[in-house]
Amino acid sequence: MKRSSAFVRAVTQLRLQVWEANLGIFRCGLVTMHSGNASGILRDHGIVAIKPSGMDYEKMRPADMVVTDLEGRVIDGRWKPSVDLPHHLYLYRHRPEIGGVIHTHSNYATSFAALGRPIPAYLTAIADEFGDEIPCAPYVDNQGDNIGRAILKHIGRSPAILLASHGAFTIGKSPRDALKAAIMLEDVAHTCHLALAKGDPRPLPPDEIAKWYHRYHTSYGQPDAKPPKKRPTKGRTQR
Repeated sequence: MKRSSAFVRAVTQLRLQVWEANLGIFRCGLVTMHSGNASGILRDHGIVAIKPSGMDYEKMRPADMVVTDLEGRVIDGRWKPSVDLPHHLYLYRHRPEIGGVIHTHSNYATSFAALGRPIPAYLTAIADEFGDEIPCAPYVDNQGDNIGRAILKHIGRSPAILLASHGAFTIGKSPRDALKAAIMLEDVAHTCHLALAKGDPRPLPPDEIAKWYHRYHTSYGQPDAKPPKKRPTKGRTQR
């Protein structure tokens, strides 16, 4: 199949973004050895890039990311895709706003998953990013679409969810957004672990959660940067 130069550039960029997300979860200590994975999607072309199965993070390069269609058929790449690909694809097929998915077994978040417990909104940081408690789906096995269905049933508006006795998934508009959610998930899980060891923290009331979530998602950060206007060149008539 002949591919346009625009398509090749888009796939190259997607692979780079997905590689950076995979490298990010490794460098931040959210995964060890070969565990975990990150993916991204090109909606216009219906293709996904994901980490290859069982490959050391530090040895991977952007070209190693495996490109598949939304049915899981490999269309570019020399490696087998992650065994978690079906769960990623299920999320992409059923939530069109998702542009990136990450799966980790990060220690503090997964300690809550091991107990089958959500992480209550003890912190304003949880209210900001997650909009409520971070949910924990009941245990499901890894067959078929069981994991994907459980995620969508329980995740709500949160960009993160725990899976009982398993680990965590995060989603975002891009692989980088999903990476941010994964890092923040582990950070707040760590703080909550320490707080629970010291005492009995109290969740924020729903109206306070709403205040923090609204501000974070409407006012936080910088507006999209616009390129500067070109100044007229001297000696030329501007039309």
